[in-house]
Amino acid sequence: MRLAVVVAAVLALGTIPASAQDAARGEQVFKKCVACHAVGENAKTKVGPVLNDVFGRTAGTLADYKYSKAMIGVGEGGLVWTHETLFEYLHKPNEMVKGTKMAFAGIKSDEEINDLLAYLQTFSPDYVPAAGGEEEGEDSDEGEEGGGK
Repeated sequence: MRLAVVVAAVLALGTIPASAQDAARGEQVFKKCVACHAVGENAKTKVGPVLNDVFGRTAGTLADYKYSKAMIGVGEGGLVWTHETLFEYLHKPNEMVKGTKMAFAGIKSDEEINDLLAYLQTFSPDYVPAAGGEEEGEDSDEGEEGGGK
């Protein structure tokens, strides 16, 4: 339920304009992630999963990666990685998904997260956010529980 409330609040605020995001700066921010994650044509699983096509992916579902029970649980609860859900997760991973294996405190700067997400989205070329301001996989019924938390 908490995840559904947070996602609804983020959606109510609207998305960050594309001009506020910079994929080139995001590539620099990604240096904080490369010890555990990879992207690109020859990306291989490291401590964390490959982040190619992360946008639109249900949490905890990449084949050949052993996720924590917590991450699998939020995925089964409906968590799909979108700009909004990744934005929240990257701020404080262990608060959003209690019990995640991701041993990373998070990124404090909204600008850095937006730039990082712009960069990562270049590795999700087939991802198209759902029409009407909602991301794919999100429930539009405000009274419904959505989240796996």
